[in-house]
Amino acid sequence: MLALLFTITQWIIRAGALIYVPYRRSPEAAKGWLLLFMIAPWPALIVYVFVGRARHPKWRRERAEALPAVLERFVGKARNSFEQCRGELQGDSATIASLGVGLAELPPLTGNDILLESEYDRFVDRLVSDIDGARDHVHLMFYIFACDETGNRVMSALEAAARRGVTCRLLIDAFGSLKDGKEVGSRMKSNGVEFNLILPFRLWGRATRADMRNHRKIAVIDGSIGWIGSQNIVNAQGEASKPNRELMARVTGPTVAELQVVFIGDWYLETATELSTPNLFPAPAISNRGKTAQVVPSGPDYTDGRIDMMIVALTHAANKCVVLTTPYFVPSEPLLFALKTAAIRGIDVRLIISAVTDSIFVDLAQASYFAELMRAGARVSLCERHFLHAKHISVDDEIVLLGSTNMDMRSFELNSEISLLVFDEEVVRAIHALENEYLAGGRQLELERWTNRNFAKRVASNLARLVSPLL
Repeated sequence: MLALLFTITQWIIRAGALIYVPYRRSPEAAKGWLLLFMIAPWPALIVYVFVGRARHPKWRRERAEALPAVLERFVGKARNSFEQCRGELQGDSATIASLGVGLAELPPLTGNDILLESEYDRFVDRLVSDIDGARDHVHLMFYIFACDETGNRVMSALEAAARRGVTCRLLIDAFGSLKDGKEVGSRMKSNGVEFNLILPFRLWGRATRADMRNHRKIAVIDGSIGWIGSQNIVNAQGEASKPNRELMARVTGPTVAELQVVFIGDWYLETATELSTPNLFPAPAISNRGKTAQVVPSGPDYTDGRIDMMIVALTHAANKCVVLTTPYFVPSEPLLFALKTAAIRGIDVRLIISAVTDSIFVDLAQASYFAELMRAGARVSLCERHFLHAKHISVDDEIVLLGSTNMDMRSFELNSEISLLVFDEEVVRAIHALENEYLAGGRQLELERWTNRNFAKRVASNLARLVSPLL
């Protein structure tokens, strides 16, 4: 009798999944979940109850619903800068910028100076130097913040700034900083730094989900200097067996106000506190170099679009070449289709990816996409010298997208991410130089050899691909 009841409930769960799972979900994610339900209905149901929907618990959604009104009060303070410095773009650049406005309501702004920093320790040196020069406030938000040599240097700079009377605020993700988060928080609070963990684990009250994280990396100093990119506050060998290769961008000019808006929003979402100090939006220093840039935050709190829409649009906008650099490549179906389409129409499509990541399962899943891309004419290269953790896309000689966003479903659906669009030929040339460095330290895959690789590896990759939309 129990066996019959168990069998009946299994089919009831499967039938319910067929009705409920595809609702407001991408086809690739729906297929991944349905596969799990067909194979193991009861375990799939238990997992689905906790992490099945890419949305936060009710308390967080209510706070997110109030966020636009909160941000509007702050954006109003920066409105003059936004209007006076709005970038005038043409052609595909204007189309891409319009999509950015649609996704996050932050416009392209001109008059910026942008410095790319790809040297790991030099970024830390420059960040510490910027904190040392702070006069009013320092806002930092990072996914990983460790109590190692790198973390101690940054914490010491924050403590010294706080002693000078500078208001310092630090946000770090509870999961990304699981190892050292409490120790960092205790030290910061005892030394005058305002500190909060983002989405600490709670099963009741203001419950949180372990799988939905804030993956952003942002620094704003005095409202006039901003940092954005891929690097965490951890030693270079803190995440994988090889030294990390990262990319950060130092921004001065009007676009720093957009980074400030994102930080204020995340501070409110975690604390329900509106930052109201007077000097958050100083008059921007306008650079004669006039680089146009636009901040594009993304994540579950932005319900009308996903960052992969931007990546797909950039791919379609390419007239000569598009290069994707990422440590993780588990694409949505629209992105995979866009890359293949671009390659077939003669665009030089390149994927530069880390040869080894910190996740064996991701390594297997992403390997299943390479042959498909190469058959369409794209080139796939593996960076072997470093754990290539940088994340950026270059389109022709015109546009760059860089930031914290990986090319995977976690970044597209689950994580809060931050990206910077730059419409500037000089920055694109600098990105191309970095791409060439990655290529010099790796190897390009050959289709025939790749398709004839070890049979067991091919089977494992194909199996991992079946559930890759859930990664």
